[in-house]
Amino acid sequence: MNLIFRMLWLFIWRVRHCRRIGFLGTSVIRYRALPTDCDINMHLTNSRYPSFMDLARTYMLAEMGLLKAFLKRGWMPIVNASEFTYIRDIKPLQQFDVESKVVGWDDKYFYIEQRFVSERGLHCIVHVRGVFVCRGHQVPISELVTAAGYCGEPPELPPEVVKWKQFLDLKKARNLPPQAA
Repeated sequence: MNLIFRMLWLFIWRVRHCRRIGFLGTSVIRYRALPTDCDINMHLTNSRYPSFMDLARTYMLAEMGLLKAFLKRGWMPIVNASEFTYIRDIKPLQQFDVESKVVGWDDKYFYIEQRFVSERGLHCIVHVRGVFVCRGHQVPISELVTAAGYCGEPPELPPEVVKWKQFLDLKKARNLPPQAA
């Protein structure tokens, strides 16, 4: 986490004064691209996107009303995979929103979509696959969903997430050593 002052501001002020959203609602947090966030190309450097996304996912948990409860249980989020599509750059001093929402889950992972948006339009769309762990073990998805108070059916994963998931499975299968017989 290289945005330490923004993280402190998030915990000291923002999470205490955030709105409430449902488990499948869209969380929105606004930032400004400071000169220290930009590279020599005079735009938000690619390495800052994941850092802003970490903050935005934390804020999303706070807006869902789950941050304190999950921390109290010792549940810590871990990103397993992410995929980025950059559309247009974010200029220095430009304000932008990071929109975050849970788009679904399977028996092992949550899938989150995060978008970087400004008055200029969509800048970047990212899909994140992750889990929560506690004391070195994965927290079952069913337990997380229950703790979140969600009672409905899991939403259908977007087609691009389904294809990405298939790609990740193929990548894993092609790169793991063969199993001993």
